Amino acid sequence: MKLNDADLEALLDEIESDQAERKESFKGDAPDKVRQAICAFANDLPNHGTVGVVFIGAKDNGSPSELNVTDELLLQLADIRSDGNILPLPSMTVEKYTLKGAEMAVITVLPADSPPVRYKGRIWIRTGPRRGIASAQDERILNEKRQHRDLPFDLQPVTFATVANLSKTLFESEYLQGAIAPDILAANERTYEERLAASRMIESADRPVPTVLGCIVLSPRARDLIPSNYVQFLRIDGTELADPIKDEEVIDGPLAQMLRRLDDKLEAHIQTAVEIASGPLERRSPDYPLVALQQIVRNALMHRTYEATHTPVRITWFDDRIEIASPGGPYGIVTRQNFGKPGYTDYRNPNLAETMKVLGFVQRFGVGIQTAQKALLNNGNPPAEFSPEDNLVFVTIWRRR
Repeated sequence: MKLNDADLEALLDEIESDQAERKESFKGDAPDKVRQAICAFANDLPNHGTVGVVFIGAKDNGSPSELNVTDELLLQLADIRSDGNILPLPSMTVEKYTLKGAEMAVITVLPADSPPVRYKGRIWIRTGPRRGIASAQDERILNEKRQHRDLPFDLQPVTFATVANLSKTLFESEYLQGAIAPDILAANERTYEERLAASRMIESADRPVPTVLGCIVLSPRARDLIPSNYVQFLRIDGTELADPIKDEEVIDGPLAQMLRRLDDKLEAHIQTAVEIASGPLERRSPDYPLVALQQIVRNALMHRTYEATHTPVRITWFDDRIEIASPGGPYGIVTRQNFGKPGYTDYRNPNLAETMKVLGFVQRFGVGIQTAQKALLNNGNPPAEFSPEDNLVFVTIWRRR
């Protein structure tokens, strides 16, 4: 929903509205408060079904604070979406307006498709003009709202699975520690099923059917439930597929275990040359920088399609290059033409992306390709080559020469 200037000025003047937040600047505690407000608007507990608005450059009474809205400020505000502190990623826009004769930065937040939304592990909600942390009953209401939305595939139920297919140990020892703030976790007001539902691992506490996300993240036999959920690794002794195979492995299991095994496999095959002739200190030069391989492989798992396919992510390591094939082409706003360009990011599996952040395998969103290319450049490798097709993304990474 696009608000015009008159709509925005009306919200500025409506002091008791639960759809508007006003900040004179973006300094002091404002960055934290603004993120809380964005989280609360995304949760939309009152079920307005319309946008919430944060005004930067407005006093509590709605009058302008005469803030100078710079490009740097707009970039800081836009970065809120991708810094990984609000999960799942909020749907929001940041724009500069002239309202009541003065500049203001306006953040418009849409209700989330998959509530509850958390900021630093806490679910913020709006009750009238005030923000607060959700109670157990508020969480149940947000979970019920999610069931009536058009959900992404990673939240679809796996109807033949049960809660017994999910590992309670993995959920409590790995996932919850990263997803929920310690004080909220210590309160322990929720049942196991309620916590699973709030984390989107099952449909609801009343209907505890595992979601695709729950199976991928928590099932010790995830591939039995989601057949395409594995990685096929091949190390070829040569430069052609017909050459002899040096190493072959199928890597599967719950998400964190699979990612750690992939890290070990990648690191084991990186060769490091040691140079001591050019100076008093030895210099170590790997043929591939590990961080670049991690970024591209994790992106392949995050953005791939798991729907209606048995195809794994394939990593084929030749003597002169590594090829990575990920099922599923560009998605959403990402096209073949803008693939890999800064600012063009979309998520086929938004809840899986959130979980990879929670588990510590993603530091921030939307920069994986840029991080990999920079690591390759610094190591002396050619840039990675991306070939996005309709049903596949194919990546070639060349060895350091």
